[in-house]
Formats: sequence, C-alpha cells, structure tokens
Amino acid sequence: MKIIMYICKTKKLQTSNYYFMRKRNVPRFIKLMGVLGILSMIPMSGFAQYLRTSYFMDGVSSRMWLNPAMRPTHGFVDIPVVGALNVSASSNALGVKDVVDLFDSDEDFYKNDKLYNRLKNSNRLNVNVNTDIFSLGFYKGKGFWTVNLGLRSDINASIPKTMFEYAREFDNEDWMNGFMGADYLMENQTLNANVYTEIGVGYSRSIGDKLVVGGKAKVLLGLANIDMSIDKLHIKENGKSSEINTHGRLKVAMKGLSVEEEYDSEIGSDVVDDVDFDKFGLAGYGMAFDLGATFKPIENLTLSASVLDLGFISWSKNSVTTATADNEIYYDYGDTFKSLFNGDMIDFSLPKYEIDDESKSYKTTLASTMVLGAEYAFLNNKLSAGVLSTTRFSKPKTISELTFSANYRPKSWLATTLSYSVIQSEMKTFGLAVKVGPLFIGTDYMFFGDSSDSKSVNAYLGLSIPLGKGKN
Repeated sequence: MKIIMYICKTKKLQTSNYYFMRKRNVPRFIKLMGVLGILSMIPMSGFAQYLRTSYFMDGVSSRMWLNPAMRPTHGFVDIPVVGALNVSASSNALGVKDVVDLFDSDEDFYKNDKLYNRLKNSNRLNVNVNTDIFSLGFYKGKGFWTVNLGLRSDINASIPKTMFEYAREFDNEDWMNGFMGADYLMENQTLNANVYTEIGVGYSRSIGDKLVVGGKAKVLLGLANIDMSIDKLHIKENGKSSEINTHGRLKVAMKGLSVEEEYDSEIGSDVVDDVDFDKFGLAGYGMAFDLGATFKPIENLTLSASVLDLGFISWSKNSVTTATADNEIYYDYGDTFKSLFNGDMIDFSLPKYEIDDESKSYKTTLASTMVLGAEYAFLNNKLSAGVLSTTRFSKPKTISELTFSANYRPKSWLATTLSYSVIQSEMKTFGLAVKVGPLFIGTDYMFFGDSSDSKSVNAYLGLSIPLGKGKN
C-alpha cells in the first residue's frame, strides 16, 4: 500500500521513468522503480498469496484460503492482523541472494554490474500482501462457518532491461556527451496494482461420507487501483536533432486523488504536471467467490479442487482519472531539446500524459487461482503424502506451481510438513511448516544464504485460539 501511495503522491508523477526531475534526483527516481523489483525478491512468499505447504495439514485454518472445503478440526479465532499474515512475491530474473548482495553493497543498485547482468530483456515482478484483521471459524450443526475481514493488495509489473541501461547512462558527470547518438527503445512496460478490503462469509458441509463442499462469498471494498502501460518510449539523437516517440496509457482509481495540469507548447495541450493526495476513502465496490470440494473415492485417498477469487471490483467514476500519451516530438538539438537536458533540470517526463476530458467508471477482475490436490494417508492418518497443483491467472503472465509434500501429524496439537515446489525451487530450496498448539509458521521456499539462490522465498505466520471440540 505504501508503494502505491508513494507512486501516486510523489511530485511530478514519478509513476515510472517519466516525470520532470532534477539531475540530482535521478538515483532516487531509479530506486523508486527498483522498489518493485526489490520487493519481488525479499523474504516473502512464492508467486501466490497462499502457503501451499499448509494445504495437507489438519487443524490449520490457513488452508481454507486455498480451498473453502478444507475445514480444520477445530473452530478458531485468529489473533487480529498477525493471526493470518502472508506476504508473497516472485521474479523471473533475480534471486534472493542478488538482493542480499545488493543491500550489502554501497553502490546504487542500477550500477551493480552483477545484478545488471542477471536482468532479462523483460523483468516480471509479482507482489502480494494479505492479512486478516479479523477471522473466525466455528462448527454449527453439520456445517462449518467462517467470517473474516481482511486487507488484500496485488502488485504486478513488467520492466524492460533498457530502462536500467537508460539509468546507467545518465547517472554520470559526463551525461551530456553520453547522450550523443543515444537510441533507447523501452517497450511493454506495465504496472498493475489493486488494493482492497475483503469481508467474507464461508460455509462448508459434508455430503455423505466421501464428499465435502464449501464456498465463500466476499464483498470487496476497493481502495486503490493503478493500470499503467507504456507500449513504446523511444528516445533517439543523431547529433543534429532528437526525437521522442511515446505511446502509453494511465488509469488510476483512488479517492482523494487530484491531478494538476500544465500547458505544453510542444504538443499544444495540457499535460499531467503534478499529482496530489489529500484524503482517503472507498473508490469502488465488488464481489468475489471461492468454491471448493474434497472427495474420498477410496479409503485413505482424498482428492480436492477449488477455484479462488472469481470476482471483480467496479471503480466509481468520481474516483477515476485516465490519461493517454500518444505523440511524436522532434527537437532541434541546438535549441529546445538541448535546453531540456542542460543545467539543473532534466526532462524525464517523456510520455506527456494528457488527461482525458471525461473519465468513466470501469471494472477490474481479480487474479483467480485454480487448485488441484491429491493426498494418500498412512498409519491411521498420522502420515501422508500429497501433491498440489496451483495456477494463478495474474498479470503480466499466468504462473503455475507443482508442490509435493510429506506430512506428519502425531497429535491434534502437533503437525509438520516438508514440501518441495518443482517449478520455482529449481532444486535449490524446499518448504517447511510446523504447527504447535495455536502457533503455525511455514515457508514454501527456505533461504540458506549463499547455498540458495531461489527466485522465491516466503514466510507465513498464523496464531489462533481453538474453539469447541475437535472433529474428524
């Protein structure tokens, strides 16, 4: 949430690599974009916002986040905020060790050659933060009920390597000479962010001896949404003249957001000059559903499936600001263009966003997740082996994971699981979760310092008070 607020509130709309900044602020600006990259690799969870290692752990309430039919053996009341706290992130480019080395280095991260060489042409980032402010579950008759109030955020971005090349070139004392003959093409840069509050009511029950079905209805209160894309940002200089070619779109929904405009003589219209934020409130409303089931075709074998976050948020018109950038500007190098890059002021506002005359309400869909699982139990259910497939339909790319786990649960108050996630782990790490009484901690991707360089790590904390008698 702080990232979104900073992006929207920072002077001159520093939403990506654009708006008017002084040369001395270039490192700060590049670090702003780097925040998204760093967040995608710090010790948080893999690509999804749920702990897969907990899926086959009896008595753990967090597995209902993955399947509303996977009810625990007891009712529960989660301790506010810390009772169900999960933060998740992933990257297709950098590993955890890269970020650790980065924080140990005194140099600016975009100057770090080792980090720079690890970047791909397109660097995808996914960050999620989820917490339940209040969560309650209890058995009533033949069914199990849940009620929760939670805060959800989902940030996804795609950043081209050429953006870092651009930053490295201009952060030096001889930047003007370095610009001679420059030709930077930055394409397909995106930033999508969704922040909302969730109020949910769930119910599950057994149908016969083999089938359990569950569902959850959720009311969504939208707090902020950002949908930004730069399809093309081309900066070219040939020694006599220069060209800036821009195609992009910006859509922001946030209560209390105000946009200031300034006339730009180069394109003959007003462009975004500043963004301010003066209050906080609801910017949209929506609904979502989770559906799940478990089935035991034979003794000791349990099959399960679920679909999560089937829903949308409708962002109200009076909270929406939309803008477009679609222009080609040519500068005479010895005159206007040179003056923009000379002295204390550098113009990085190259996509000159023009505010649309009339903003309209719009809808965004949630990033849904499909879950498939199978578990076989041994020794009177004290031991089991499980396999779990999760597919999250997120932007900019759908991400899948396949997790194998071994589960040991000798007592109702004691359980542990060892897991391995095939796709993200790359044979470099494993997952571990432990439940001791009301405390549950776990990770899908352990971090072992120099011996591990996984592109995903995680930490989940759960603390709940059991309610009522235990049930099978």
